[in-house]
Amino acid sequence: MAKPAFASPDVARAFAGFPREVSTKLAALRKLILRIAAETEGVGPIEETLKWGQPSYLTPETGSGSTIRLGVPKAGGYAIYFHCQSGLVPAFRALYGDVFRYDGKRALLFAADETPPAGATAHCIAMALTHHLDKRKRRAG
Repeated sequence: MAKPAFASPDVARAFAGFPREVSTKLAALRKLILRIAAETEGVGPIEETLKWGQPSYLTPETGSGSTIRLGVPKAGGYAIYFHCQSGLVPAFRALYGDVFRYDGKRALLFAADETPPAGATAHCIAMALTHHLDKRKRRAG
């Protein structure tokens, strides 16, 4: 699968501004987010934009998911960020324990030379992209 074109020049600039040692890893996470979104029922089209200067992925058409952001923490490495009040990161911690390193309730952290565990990372992304769908199902059921 070829690298999808960036949605805007601002997002392209954000990726170009990432440190070389993590830019490929963040590009791979971007590709994974877009693939999981395309493969997951109910997610719909993804909007790629900048929030807080970070590439961000939203589900505006369906409202199915919580925003996912990609970035570089001050301590280095790279991260996938989630809304801190969504409960997603505590859910990931409950499911995956020490498979990941966490930044409180808001992020999965990776060292610059670390490749995220494929299956667990894909599952966390799918959970974020369907977070609101799952909440609606719980309320209806």
